[in-house]
Amino acid sequence: MDTLTRIRAFIDVVDAEGFSAAARRVGKSKALLSKYVRELEDELGALLLNRTTRQFSLTEAGHTYYRTASEILREIDNLADLVRANNADLRGRLRITVPRTFVDAEIGQSLIDFGKQHPELSLEIVCDDRFVDLVEEGFDVAIRITRLEDSTLIARKLDDFQILVCASPEFMARNGPLNHPSELSKAACILDTNGRSYSNWRFIEVDGSPFTVPVSGPIEVNSPLASVRAAVAGLGVAPVPDFIARPKIASGELVTLFEEFLPKDRGIYAIYPHRRYLPAKVRSFVDFLHGWFRN
Repeated sequence: MDTLTRIRAFIDVVDAEGFSAAARRVGKSKALLSKYVRELEDELGALLLNRTTRQFSLTEAGHTYYRTASEILREIDNLADLVRANNADLRGRLRITVPRTFVDAEIGQSLIDFGKQHPELSLEIVCDDRFVDLVEEGFDVAIRITRLEDSTLIARKLDDFQILVCASPEFMARNGPLNHPSELSKAACILDTNGRSYSNWRFIEVDGSPFTVPVSGPIEVNSPLASVRAAVAGLGVAPVPDFIARPKIASGELVTLFEEFLPKDRGIYAIYPHRRYLPAKVRSFVDFLHGWFRN
C-alpha cells in the first residue's frame, strides 16, 4: 500500500469529520480507512488523530500534516487533470462557495446549468455569505459579489453589479419626493445586515467624491429577498441587488432612487487560488459562467 493512498484516507476522514461518514462518502469500509490512517501514523512516527469511541480530533501534528498534505494532493490531482486529453468530460469533485443571495436569485440557475452540462462532475455548492479562506477550507472556486480588492487570489469578472436603492410607488406617494440621498437619514429604511456598512449607505456625489448616509428604519434583516418584500409592502426604502430588483422594477412594484449617486465599483467575480496547474474543472466552470452571463 503506497503512502499516497494512506494520505488520501487520512484527508477523507478529516474532511468527512469521522471514519463512518468518510467510509460512506468514498465507498470503502470504516475498518480499511482506520487501517490506512494507522499505517500512516506508524510511517510518520506521529499521532495525527486523537480517537475516542464517539469522536476524534486532530492533534497539533495532524493539523500541520492535513494543511500541507491537502495542498499537495490538490496539486497532484490538478496536474493529472491538466494533461487529460478530453477536458469536456470533466470528472471528480468541484467545491464552490457562493453567497446565498446568488443561489436564491435567478442567476443561481447558472450553477445548475453547468452541472447539467457536466453530469460526471460532482458539484458541492456551499452557500455562505462570509468571505471564506479558499485554501484553508479546501474550496476550488468562489463566487463573490463585491468591490474587487488586492488579493493573492485570481479573479475573473462575470458581470457588473450595483446595489439599487428602491421603494414602492405607494411609499413614495406618502413620503416623497426625495431629492438627495442625504434625505434618507430622516426616511424609513430597510436595513440589510449582510452589508458591511448596513446602517451607513454609500453614495457618490456628482463630482466623484464618496459620502455615506446614516439610516435607520422599522426592519433589519440579513436577506435581500426579505428586504425586497418589505419595500414592495411599502415599509421603507431598501438597498437591493440589481439582479433581484430588476423584475420588481419592470413590473412597477418598485421604483429606483438616486441612480446618479450610486457607486459603480462592484461586480460579480469568480475567484480561485493561484496554482501552478489550474484544474480543467475550475477553468471550465469559470469559462462557462462567463459565457452564461454574456448570453
